[in-house]
Amino acid sequence: VLHPSTGAAPLAVDPAELGDPHTRTQYPYVTGTSILAIKYKDGVMIACDTLGSYGSTKRYKSVQRMQAVGENTVVAASGEYSDFAYILTLLDELTTSDYCLDDGQKLSPQEVCSYLTRVLYNRRNKFDPLWNSLVIAGVGANSEAFLGTVSMIGVQFTDSHVATGFGAHLARPLFREKQYDDMPADEARALLEDALRVCYYRDKQSINKFQIATVTTAGATISEPYSLSTAWHYEAFKNPAAQAVGTW
Repeated sequence: VLHPSTGAAPLAVDPAELGDPHTRTQYPYVTGTSILAIKYKDGVMIACDTLGSYGSTKRYKSVQRMQAVGENTVVAASGEYSDFAYILTLLDELTTSDYCLDDGQKLSPQEVCSYLTRVLYNRRNKFDPLWNSLVIAGVGANSEAFLGTVSMIGVQFTDSHVATGFGAHLARPLFREKQYDDMPADEARALLEDALRVCYYRDKQSINKFQIATVTTAGATISEPYSLSTAWHYEAFKNPAAQAVGTW
């Protein structure tokens, strides 16, 4: 405990030294919404918007919420952006360590997914979770596409298409109907853009500024942000409260 000579209140790095309890993050501050991802013929395609919401305020509109990890893996996150930044530092340490081994082996997307599952589950067990839902996509050494997701409490699964946030309710029904693993790239991109458009229409925490990442055997690429064409002339949009009694 430090006692300033000015007579100000004592200072301590550990709050317990002053008799205060340890606290945990109860609510995320700057958050991102849905991540959408599907497998296609050449690999995996991931999409999300670039909004960082401060509560309900659309505060930061040029936030990149996906990052290449190694040569053939991309990790994307919804939820608290600062926690995602911390996760990226862990992944940077992991890839640096793997590079320094110089053993001819490279981290596979399956290994990255397993590592992140353990990280999030460990923090959950400390009652100090990282407030993120993660999507991990990549192509392994056997040229097989991999797509998995991990929740903030360490629940992990793999599938041919995944989505986080509102996208799990709005986009996955479209994916179940139209996605198949051998679909060509232009068809996969059109499906993702249709799903992004639906999420933009229905999720108030989304903006019309998106990025799409592709992961193939050739590597990972992340597009520059761009906007989609939209239409607001539908009858249901003209009076959205017509069928909702009590709204204004």
